[in-house]
Amino acid sequence: MIAERQEDRQAEREAADWYARLSRTPVETEDLEAFYAWRRDPRNDAAYKRMEDIGRAVRELRGDPDMAAAARAALDRGATKRRRESRRKVVAFSIGGLMTAAACVAGVTILLRAPRTFDTDVGQMTVVRLEDGSRLSLNTDSRVRVRFTKGERHVELVRGQAFFEVAHDTTRPFLVSSGSTEVRAVGTQFDVRADGSNLVRVVLAEGRVAVRDDDRKWTLEPGQGIALGADPRSAHPTSVDVTALTSWREGRLIFEDVPLRDAVAEINRYSKTKLVLGAGVPASRRVSGRFETGDVNDFINAVTLAYGLRASKPENGQIIIAAKSTSS
Repeated sequence: MIAERQEDRQAEREAADWYARLSRTPVETEDLEAFYAWRRDPRNDAAYKRMEDIGRAVRELRGDPDMAAAARAALDRGATKRRRESRRKVVAFSIGGLMTAAACVAGVTILLRAPRTFDTDVGQMTVVRLEDGSRLSLNTDSRVRVRFTKGERHVELVRGQAFFEVAHDTTRPFLVSSGSTEVRAVGTQFDVRADGSNLVRVVLAEGRVAVRDDDRKWTLEPGQGIALGADPRSAHPTSVDVTALTSWREGRLIFEDVPLRDAVAEINRYSKTKLVLGAGVPASRRVSGRFETGDVNDFINAVTLAYGLRASKPENGQIIIAAKSTSS
């Protein structure tokens, strides 16, 4: 019996640690794999479900004035006193169990009212678990700002690309904005990419989303996408290859009859060593193939062999791809 209680306490401590890690920081794919492996143990799974129940209970109390006052006072008194006061408040509301973890959740709930920023470097990708259970996958060289309130869940895509797996909540729509473009969802999966110069592309994988740009509105069905540029009046939903456009989540780039210049631009997003097309290169020629993100050499080998080109050695952060008869 004593051994079982000790195992239960250990599972609860680990559950609290996992809940805090998944709620507060960008989560790498390796960490998620470790979490799912840990949760396969029935004891761990039960402990984590209890932790999620506490999290939901604390969020439901967010509007309670006593709870808000206690949380603000706790934050002012510092980390040690914050934990102590949060424990008392949790007990007073009979939330029960995992008091330290609940205090952590209460702190996260209050702090999430202010925007939080997540970003990635060139060649880096990450997965973030949001407060409501939604997940966003952040692609290379990207940045988002997240702000949740009682009325809505808002994510601003500052730059780059993100894939959203939205937890269903009819009381709080999930909004993604980038420049003048806004995507509204309740529970769905979609990809948003901001290429700069007010160019935004939305791709819907599952569910439905409403897209708005200034005074124009569209509704996307699964398998559709829309590209919004300087003039939204010319934009309209079209059928797209969702698998190819979201393959970056699996570390792959899929090109199907893509102009060479566009393929090079896409490859360059994932590497600090940039490819440059030199004189005599057929930039409009079409490229098809599958490549690992960041694997510049594999792409170079494929296109130089296919089109009789040559590549220079890396210099000043660039590799020049040129026709064999043309000097670089």
